[in-house]
Amino acid sequence: MSDEKVLGVVGPLTSAVARSLVPPLAGADLVNVSPGNTDPTLTLGEDWAASTGSRPHSTYFRTIATDVDQGPFAARYLHRAKKTKLYVIDDKSTHGTALSAGARAEFTGLGGTVVGTEQVDPAERAFAGLAVRVRASGADAVYFGGYYDTAAPLSQQLKQAGVNVPLMGGDGIFDQQYLTENPQSEGDLATQIGAPAEESAAGREFLDRYRKAGYPEPPGWYGPYAYDATWALIEAVKALVTDNGGTLPEKARAKLSPAVADVAFDGVTGRVAFDEEGDTVNRRLTVYTADDGTWRIADPSGPTSP
Repeated sequence: MSDEKVLGVVGPLTSAVARSLVPPLAGADLVNVSPGNTDPTLTLGEDWAASTGSRPHSTYFRTIATDVDQGPFAARYLHRAKKTKLYVIDDKSTHGTALSAGARAEFTGLGGTVVGTEQVDPAERAFAGLAVRVRASGADAVYFGGYYDTAAPLSQQLKQAGVNVPLMGGDGIFDQQYLTENPQSEGDLATQIGAPAEESAAGREFLDRYRKAGYPEPPGWYGPYAYDATWALIEAVKALVTDNGGTLPEKARAKLSPAVADVAFDGVTGRVAFDEEGDTVNRRLTVYTADDGTWRIADPSGPTSP
């Protein structure tokens, strides 16, 4: 942060790190564009759920959708799948409660019935009592807000108790460990922020160029979003230089945030641009289903917007 040659930061990946990193970066006028943070508070403030929040830091942007989108998106998927009775569970975490609140509100708004709600300790691994309550509720789907290490035993014990309905969660359960640790995961569902790079021509071209460059590891799910985040900063710097007659202006750091806010281009993940809160305007998500030990895209039509 003390090196004035550094104008921007790509990252961080996780919301937990962002909550610690974003404030000092903002204090140094350093723009950061994240390819992976989904916590709504980073752009909407702590009171976002009450619609009274405000953007905490004008230096923070992200190229990926958030938990505000993810829960309602899952509810709409379940409603389209003719599910009418939903049991909603979360692990009390910021991530989990944001997902469950969004799913619950959207599902009831669509005319579905939430037949039960519950919060569990994220360290808990014994869910026999909860499974009995879910079975008695008549739920035809379960939504879980939280992470795979809690969701895996929950799903398994629900099936063992005769609750033969899909458990659906967010990107916190979209992990191979969920499938490995849960031999009864077949048919369960997970939403993942964004869309696979392979789903678009630009994404496939990016992956081809990446492989030809000889990198030893694949770019991973967030690689294309990090690439677009990097180009958002590059395009903003280019705009500053152009507006200043071909040279970088003085105090460029302080001028970069408005320049990033104005960027708009077609990247490898789709349209790259930001709303007034710093969130991406390209709010794509994908539904996956557990199929023979692998996560596969569930919607025949592929990724859709919320």
